[in-house]
Amino acid sequence: MKDVLYLDDAYLKEFDATVTSVTDGKFVVLDRTAFYPTGGGQPHDTGQMVTDDDREVRIIYVGKFGGKVSHQIEPEGALKEGDAVHCIVDWDRRHTLMCYHTAAHVLSKVFHKDCGALITGNQLNCERSRFDFNIPDFDRELIQACVDKANALIREDRPVKVYYLSREEVERRGLTKLAKGLPEGLKILRIVEIEEFDVQADGGTHVQNTSEIGTLEIMKCENKGKGNRRVYFRLV
Repeated sequence: MKDVLYLDDAYLKEFDATVTSVTDGKFVVLDRTAFYPTGGGQPHDTGQMVTDDDREVRIIYVGKFGGKVSHQIEPEGALKEGDAVHCIVDWDRRHTLMCYHTAAHVLSKVFHKDCGALITGNQLNCERSRFDFNIPDFDRELIQACVDKANALIREDRPVKVYYLSREEVERRGLTKLAKGLPEGLKILRIVEIEEFDVQADGGTHVQNTSEIGTLEIMKCENKGKGNRRVYFRLV
């Protein structure tokens, strides 16, 4: 996965690449990319590509199809196979999503540790995010207590690091908080570790230290039935 640059360096804001294919004039695959594609509850990056002759092309969507990261561009027809491009990630959007993603890990760990809850769904956004988890009772005071613990942990300025482990090791150590378990077919998994607190298999982008996150604030709690609860939160 050396061509997928965001996996090892979420702070890479600019890079050079070559167009390897263009489909329908608007779906562009590069030989290397730092643009994150929609997946795992984390929205895609946006940004731009600049050609050697200074033409600017906007990236409005990024997805992963058939194992390749595809970039939807505007205007259509602006790039062709073999073009060299300088790529720029919309950093404000990316960093905000990184903060929300790491915050979600902190919160999910607290819920798992204190309530035995597993994550049943999540959706990150730049204005607010949500995650679903399974606990028997809908207890707002318990939810707020978990958020308070999460904020205390965030203020401890804990480093966050990324590395890789085999599927067997991940399963042996129970390094997933997803109710549905690990995706099929993965033999090597990317691990995100918050120092001396949480270790999870994860493919998203994260901050390097919890001090970057800010403060978690609950916006709304919902009872989704059958033990499933939903929490909407924002960072302030």
